[in-house]
Amino acid sequence: MRIGLHEHFTYSKLFRFVLPSIITTIFTSIYSIVDGLFVSNFAGKTPFAALNLIYPVFMIIGAIGFMMGSGGSAIVAKTLGENNKKRANEYFAFTVYFTFILGSVFVVCGQIFIEEIALFLKATEQMLGHCVTYGRIMLIGLPFFMLQYLFQVFFVVAERPKLSLFVVVFAGCTNIVLDALFVAVLNWGLAGAAIATIISQFIGGFVPVLYFLSSFNDTNLHLTKTRFHGAFLVKAMTNGSSELMSNVSASIVTILYNNKLLELAGEDGVAAYGVIAYVCFIFAAIYLGYATGSSPIVSFNYGAKNNDELKNIFKKSLTITAFVGVIMTTVGILSAPFLAKLFTGYDETLCALTTSGLSLYSLSYLFSGFNIFGSAFFTALNNGLISALISFLRTLVFQVGAILILPLFLDINGIWLAISAAEIMALFVTFGFIFNKRKVYNYM
Repeated sequence: MRIGLHEHFTYSKLFRFVLPSIITTIFTSIYSIVDGLFVSNFAGKTPFAALNLIYPVFMIIGAIGFMMGSGGSAIVAKTLGENNKKRANEYFAFTVYFTFILGSVFVVCGQIFIEEIALFLKATEQMLGHCVTYGRIMLIGLPFFMLQYLFQVFFVVAERPKLSLFVVVFAGCTNIVLDALFVAVLNWGLAGAAIATIISQFIGGFVPVLYFLSSFNDTNLHLTKTRFHGAFLVKAMTNGSSELMSNVSASIVTILYNNKLLELAGEDGVAAYGVIAYVCFIFAAIYLGYATGSSPIVSFNYGAKNNDELKNIFKKSLTITAFVGVIMTTVGILSAPFLAKLFTGYDETLCALTTSGLSLYSLSYLFSGFNIFGSAFFTALNNGLISALISFLRTLVFQVGAILILPLFLDINGIWLAISAAEIMALFVTFGFIFNKRKVYNYM
């Protein structure tokens, strides 16, 4: 039975509504993780380090799709709550078309400058060729990668989160199968991993286009004729800037992590952080998936001025976040030896370094969920400024400071603990804004 945005949400109903979004986000994260798993075990640690060095570039550009999806969907859901379906569909269609065109521009620019980008990231002579090969192939799928991010959010607004789950699971399984074929069987190395990824991204980005154009689509959202909506574009980009900032900052910080680890531990440090980042993708995806799934509910009820349901969602979300944080931290610490061996079992020294890093990094899951939810919550309330500020401080300012300072006292352990220090500082900012704005939006 379909659950509507207008309904009252119990814990059970809320869980059923957001679960497809959580699984969808996890499967989206699987792309880079599966690539890394096969490349590390079948191509070696130098190609694996090269993959981890260049991949943040694609996350930065792909985040634009997430920005347009998060910022645009909040406005579209609010517009639906105001019962203006025609305008909502125009906004939706414009968001899709604009994102695809922008992605295509990035493809052309990226192909021209990919080698310079790899050198800027301090790729070693051994890593440079791998970075360029992987980068040129990955750029081909970039517009569809951006659309996949975008449709994850809009499927929830259309009250079809399970359909989004189906598309992403199918794309993710395609990636896994093709990685096994291209990398493990045919020995195509890093190029094979990139080809597998762009094929799966095409599925994840293009299939939703067909659905929203088809006669089978019985939702409130349709890809229709539209016009240029300048004011909407500015509002959507501003409103979704926190999601862009979060992803861009995370990628910039990853680059900083890699550079610092190259100084402290060489290629082993970059490879170890690659594994840690993969595990973090999965755990963060749980929080991000919940935020993605619950945000349209917040936006709809905000537009409909249903304060009682807004309070209900807010209270339940904080309770769920606290409970999940304890579980994920425990699982992260206990599973560290197994996960490290899965990726780096062929190298004892690298495996030990990865195990230690994973255990310390896992402490951050106690705090990060509140910050992710807080940022997404203000985006859903159409307050992109506060949302962006939380993300900017959390993912860039506090992390950069911690990465530069803590290793001076704790050596490499300071790198692994930097994320926890940043999340704790961001937690004070998040709850400060939540308390300060409680009477403005009536969620408490």
